[in-house]
Amino acid sequence: MKTMTKRTAVAALTGVMAVGMLTGCGEKKLDGTKTVATVDGTEIPLGIVSLSVREGQAQTEAMYKSFMGGQDYSIWSMDAEDGKTYGEQAVEQSLKDVELMYIMKEKAADYNVEVTDDDEQKIADAAAAFMAANSEETLQELAVSEDQVKTYLELQTYKSRMHDPLIADVDKDVSDEEAQQSSFDYVSISTADLSDDEIKQKKEDAQKILDDLKAAGSDGDLNEIAKSVDDSYSSVSGTFDVNEDAAKEDSDEESDSSSSSSAYPDEVMKVLRTLKDGEIGPDVIETDTSYYVVKLDKVNDEEATETKKQSIISTSENKLYTDTTEKWLDDADINVEKKVLKTLKVTDNHKFSIATATPEPTEEAAATETPEVTEAAEETETPEKEVSGRETETMKTEEAAPEAETSEETDTQEVVEEAEETATESEEKTE
Repeated sequence: MKTMTKRTAVAALTGVMAVGMLTGCGEKKLDGTKTVATVDGTEIPLGIVSLSVREGQAQTEAMYKSFMGGQDYSIWSMDAEDGKTYGEQAVEQSLKDVELMYIMKEKAADYNVEVTDDDEQKIADAAAAFMAANSEETLQELAVSEDQVKTYLELQTYKSRMHDPLIADVDKDVSDEEAQQSSFDYVSISTADLSDDEIKQKKEDAQKILDDLKAAGSDGDLNEIAKSVDDSYSSVSGTFDVNEDAAKEDSDEESDSSSSSSAYPDEVMKVLRTLKDGEIGPDVIETDTSYYVVKLDKVNDEEATETKKQSIISTSENKLYTDTTEKWLDDADINVEKKVLKTLKVTDNHKFSIATATPEPTEEAAATETPEVTEAAEETETPEKEVSGRETETMKTEEAAPEAETSEETDTQEVVEEAEETATESEEKTE
């Protein structure tokens, strides 16, 4: 899974929401003071969960709008799982996220994590800036008070600072044998849904590519040779586990990593494991749906091996983080006021969007500017994950729109920098 820099909620709120949120057709006004849940006896006001939900909603809608080319769309009323809509799932996931943050605050001292008086002042400044930047109408829609904004920012800061201590015990000593990767190039020609004559032609094309590659030798450019046969063909680079036990483990865990041997047909892997550096597969490889021509690059690809090591470490870190936090949630005494929670709705007729600043950014702001919509965490995320699955790392902390820096935002930068963290959509899900 791709590693992605995360920012604390201080950055998320001052940089994303502080210039104002634009709301559509409103639902029934919420009472943000009502208790929506208790965690180990600590009451959670609805306003904090509302803020979490709306920030995630705005981020998701910005992402979908980008994917849809700015066109209208409907996602929240779509059926998801267990008879719920994506909107209902988003609300439930946000509540879970907030519950976990309260638990993390409880446990922070056990991990020598603290939020200092200086941090609190910066959080207070950020909360004040947020309240001043948003209209009264928007604040009523959010049903959030300034004190609740401060609490939310404090909780997010605890969460971000808890990340590294939680994964500190992960074994980062991964052996070359465990991670060793081989690299190769290949051409895959699909035969799916073709007539017999078309399949015959594809096989002839594959054989021509192979013959020309053999004639060119180990220095031959597979991609150029493939395109010389048909411009629609091209070569692809891949890697696979040298250690077959590691490859089997990847397969058992249904890994989607490009370095996993399970990503390639058994017929292809059988041939690749017989080759040495620079060698070409002796024959066209036939599978049920494709013809392959392969060329092994390196039996031991050091760069790919190092990448695999980091992937193994990252996977272990994510697992430890998830296992630990899920156990905390299971062990906690949590009571949800379902009637109160049902008043918080995410629907297609009540959209939230992030307003972007129009003034020219300062030189400093321009240097740190991020794209309007960050890359989705897992790259292979399903719509469900995109909608509700902020998993371990919440979607809302991925800044969706850059703003020109205000004095208040500048004041909070130290908190942001101290609390920066990295996460992997593989999510877990996850944020």
